Amino acid sequence: MSSEQKFRIGILGASGYTGADLVRLLVAHPNVEIVLMTAERKAGQPISAIFPHLAAYDLPDLISIDEVEWPAIDIDVVFCALPHATSQQVIMGLMHETKHSLLDELVVETQADLAGQAKADIKIIDLSADFRLRDVGTYAEWYGREHTAQSVQPKAVYGLTEFYREELKQAQLVACPGCYPTAALLALVPLLKAGLISTNDIIIDAKSGVSGAGRSLKEQNLFVEVAEAMHPYGLGAHRHMPEIEQELAVAAGEDVSISFTPHLVPMNRGELETIYVRLSEGQTAADLKQQLIETYANEQFVTVLEGTAAPATRMVRGSNRCVVNVFEDRQADRAIVVAAIDNLVKGSSGQAVQNMNLMLGLDEGTGLQQAPMFP
Repeated sequence: MSSEQKFRIGILGASGYTGADLVRLLVAHPNVEIVLMTAERKAGQPISAIFPHLAAYDLPDLISIDEVEWPAIDIDVVFCALPHATSQQVIMGLMHETKHSLLDELVVETQADLAGQAKADIKIIDLSADFRLRDVGTYAEWYGREHTAQSVQPKAVYGLTEFYREELKQAQLVACPGCYPTAALLALVPLLKAGLISTNDIIIDAKSGVSGAGRSLKEQNLFVEVAEAMHPYGLGAHRHMPEIEQELAVAAGEDVSISFTPHLVPMNRGELETIYVRLSEGQTAADLKQQLIETYANEQFVTVLEGTAAPATRMVRGSNRCVVNVFEDRQADRAIVVAAIDNLVKGSSGQAVQNMNLMLGLDEGTGLQQAPMFP
């Protein structure tokens, strides 16, 4: 393709943290132009009124989804950074599966022509959880409502780029992984594929910055609630558990059950997972590390650290990178795997752009070469 070619991009839900990071990454991307941004509560405002750090860029004003004149907007890719349950209804319309795209509590009431007006070959990248779980019954169990886009679900490709690269190149709809699953799967999938660890007794101790909880006003996320403190949440029943187990089962070729506990820590962004695994007979922590080195030898966004260097969130802040390492446990039959990512970049918007590049036939790392920010 010509280096001059520009793909036209829409961002639905641009006023949240993931939306803001999408904009931050895409304004520096040489092959795209942002032509549409929606936000329900912030509709009618310029993006600079919401995110002053983006004021220097020539960007369209925010509008509500029901204001979008789809026939008049030529769009190649739509990023859906919308709430769970909302995305599935919008995406049904964009993929011509229905003549209606009802948005429940949102103000959009008349999207009857959405399906007939959108481009038939539009590519859709969903950052919500709506299409991550292949089994719609599992979705209903964990998200408390029936999946309303069951005809679309089988068409979604799970967007863990390093392991679904070829499928992503042909995809129309991509379901980007959650931030916690991204770090866990990058650490564990190669080990389970190679049979180096047991499918039982996997313990994931995960910690994330407050941005992982979203931008909506919540009492538990106020400064005085989270500063100088750390707390677990979703104990024993976090919604990312079935997503992690789904992909680990694919890697292992059998069902996998995990223990997973996330924690909220008083930092803006970043994610660290300390994972305890039981070694398969005859394996060592060194074997696990060698497997990760071989798996990621040619991957530009995953680095296995040398020696006993411990992954830390400061190593990846603001970047699309993941750093991982393996350590011996004092128990001879166990090992410790540690992975760090930026939850808003590799754990969300950066991975979404990485997937977009593959879908558009671009170099996978285009627009994602920012070095981590330090200090």
